[in-house]
Amino acid sequence: MKEYDPQGSRLPIKIDSASNGEYLPVPLTQEEAAANRQAHRDADFFSKKLGQSRRQFLKSSCGAAATLLAFNHVWAALGARGGSFFIPEAAAVESEAAEAALGGDEIIIDMQTHCVDPSGNWAKGDDGRRWMQTLTEVFGQASECAYDKLDCYSAEQLIKEVFLDSDTDAAVISALWGGRGQNPTPTEYAAAARSMIFEKIGKTRGLIHGGVLPNEPGQIEFMDIQARQYQVDAWKLYPQWGPTGKGFFMDDPRYGIPVLEKARELKVPIVCAHRGLPLPGLEYEYSQPDDIVRVGRMFPDLTFLCYHAGFEPVVAEGPYNPGNDKGVDRFIKAYLEHDYKPNEGNVYAELGSCWRHSMSKPDQAAHLIGKLLKYLGDTRICWGTDALWYGSPQDQIQAFRSFRISPEFQEKYGYLPLTDQAKANILGLNAARIHAMDLENLKKSRTTDSVARLKKEYACCRNPSFQTYGPKTNEEFAAFRRSREFPEA
Repeated sequence: MKEYDPQGSRLPIKIDSASNGEYLPVPLTQEEAAANRQAHRDADFFSKKLGQSRRQFLKSSCGAAATLLAFNHVWAALGARGGSFFIPEAAAVESEAAEAALGGDEIIIDMQTHCVDPSGNWAKGDDGRRWMQTLTEVFGQASECAYDKLDCYSAEQLIKEVFLDSDTDAAVISALWGGRGQNPTPTEYAAAARSMIFEKIGKTRGLIHGGVLPNEPGQIEFMDIQARQYQVDAWKLYPQWGPTGKGFFMDDPRYGIPVLEKARELKVPIVCAHRGLPLPGLEYEYSQPDDIVRVGRMFPDLTFLCYHAGFEPVVAEGPYNPGNDKGVDRFIKAYLEHDYKPNEGNVYAELGSCWRHSMSKPDQAAHLIGKLLKYLGDTRICWGTDALWYGSPQDQIQAFRSFRISPEFQEKYGYLPLTDQAKANILGLNAARIHAMDLENLKKSRTTDSVARLKKEYACCRNPSFQTYGPKTNEEFAAFRRSREFPEA
């Protein structure tokens, strides 16, 4: 395989403006840009000190540790008080110290990953051609995936980035928005991707969503096919989306309630919904997350995951404010108003995109995790990364493993410490419980199944891309938007 980034120009902790294609790319702050510059300077220094090339150093655990340490130093100098990465200075040059700080043996279950069908009927149509044009615009000839074949987003790329280049043990292939025939991740492809995962890396490693867009004709009936033929593990709703640009609420008797009743009938009782991340061009009101809490009370026998936890990238997360009707506070307010208590109930927050966005902003990261821990509890938060849009999720994992909320913020805002047990619950134990996964079997598979063998072989010649694949500029985002036929605002 061709060596990715042989000059070592990319950092292993990927702080850039990439979005998941559902929000406009957010330019780096001055602090983030300064942290990246310091990390590059430190990579030069420590690689020379160890007698390694930049690429060799950055691929190592010391490279990741040095990058996070550089971020710490810049943030501290600029007055950040809320959180930091708990890493000893020696970790920049001592692999044992780096592994102790960034490694772990937790079960990691990613509740939100994405791939798209690079060769199906969808890709051969107008939508696929637009996506290929987009990839050419975004990556051009410098792409290390086949930019003219959509391979950057394929199931094969997901296996490499998620399973080989990160510590992820199991992953949910999540549905995307778009009607039948225009959806880049149709259930058929998700099922094929899961089969590929089964074949290549083991049956315990992959789950899939059945996407349901109930404001499109025939979708409720299609749930029967998804449950029986494709054996989906959960349902995914995009209440913001609609064929005319108008969404729905989850307790709408025309659209939302029939989905939930059918989920109950089909005995697939897990419902994930995109709540937050307002989609450009679609009506903002349908991004409000309070409806997922309302239906949680209406359907106590179902489990609900609030994808993105109400997050909005243009909203700076602070301490919980019940008067704030933006961002994660909207979700927490609804949670409290419906009398949910920490570590109780059937409604969960999911961290896709919101942790990735916040982990380079230490005060915001401390508020995001701190208030979710305080009001939902560590057993009601689930790990999700939105890979492949952000490339391999390993940097998100390493940042989360080493992150701590400062004693100052704990005392000032009543935040709980982000303990090792809380991290283990969030990274995988909660998802394992929701999906009734056999933990002992999953732990055993980590050393005996196909992915364990692949990882052992891969360890001798690791080749992480350190690439992000989502749009990074407004122009690239506009190309993605055209490719998905968003209604005009």
